[in-house]
Amino acid sequence: MTKNIVILISGAGTNMRAIAEAARIGRWEQRHGARIAAVISNKDEAAGLAYAREQGIATAVVRHRDFATREAFDEQLAAAIDVHAPALVVLAGFMRILTVGFVERYAGRLINVHPSLLPAFPGLDTHQRAIDAGCKFAGVTVHQVTAQLDHGPILAQAVVPVLPQDTAPALAARVQSQEHLVYPSAIERLLAA
Repeated sequence: MTKNIVILISGAGTNMRAIAEAARIGRWEQRHGARIAAVISNKDEAAGLAYAREQGIATAVVRHRDFATREAFDEQLAAAIDVHAPALVVLAGFMRILTVGFVERYAGRLINVHPSLLPAFPGLDTHQRAIDAGCKFAGVTVHQVTAQLDHGPILAQAVVPVLPQDTAPALAARVQSQEHLVYPSAIERLLAA
């Protein structure tokens, strides 16, 4: 039975691209029986959708603005995901806080990448917060998603030094380069388990 992966994005989808490339190069379908079944976005204009289509990956859009409540959006999003019978639901720059019901529906199958060394700096503005706190190191965390924002069990981390002259954008670029390595690697380990 194929292990379907559904990736959720909100923008450029750089992590989704890194995952798709790792899946192709690493022959995930042949080696792990896994494939990226769909890329779903909450925004029509998400640039990552065009890339997914070019790769022959099914795409869908469920616009959060079309729903009066988070619950209604999450229910429609789950319906779009469930069409693909996912073994894993991968958040890759999906900029929506998900409801407890959604998280519970995919418990153990829902993973995220966060641009800090959790448990430090959950939420937004992680790079500037790390610089302001005087951190010598920042990084990236791949974790299982739980109802508590950015606090699920850690699957993988990568450390990035904070340089004396760093700005938030410079640090973000270095952290993102590590995201593109550690996220596909963590997913492959889950598939191989």
